Amino acid sequence: MVFRNMRRFRQQLSNEECEAILSRGTSGVLAVTGDEGWPYAVPLSYTYREGKLLFHCATAGHKLDALKAEPRASFCIIDRDQIVPEEFTTYYRSVIAFGAVRVLTDPAEVERAARLLAEKYCPAESPQAVEQEIGGALSRMCILEMTVSHMTGKEARELMEGKNRV
Repeated sequence: MVFRNMRRFRQQLSNEECEAILSRGTSGVLAVTGDEGWPYAVPLSYTYREGKLLFHCATAGHKLDALKAEPRASFCIIDRDQIVPEEFTTYYRSVIAFGAVRVLTDPAEVERAARLLAEKYCPAESPQAVEQEIGGALSRMCILEMTVSHMTGKEARELMEGKNRV
């Protein structure tokens, strides 16, 4: 597997920083090879655990057809995007993850992933409400899992220098 080195390597984030961004983010854009080789990018909610990104999606459609034909994909998360007009720049921080995506088919894996997504997006819901929602939808739920093979993160030079670090 060959990935290019980052041209502005001084702005590169560590793996730990990339994982922190993946863990706290709430949405990103999944890019796949679509029909006739056209790129297809779709915004998705996700959760990240132990080197894997999990996405809930519809049981049919362009994304699933594309992944069936070519499971390799990338997922981009923008952690910060602050326009600074007086400096003619943007203070940004982002991560791109690359990996193979598969549809989870084992009911136990689907249920575990659904619980992780509920934990992230519905933390105030009672365990009973989560159980009821997952139990009622499990048979028609589609969850994708991307195993991250490579990731890079980058932030604006101004942030690397400690300005406005969040």
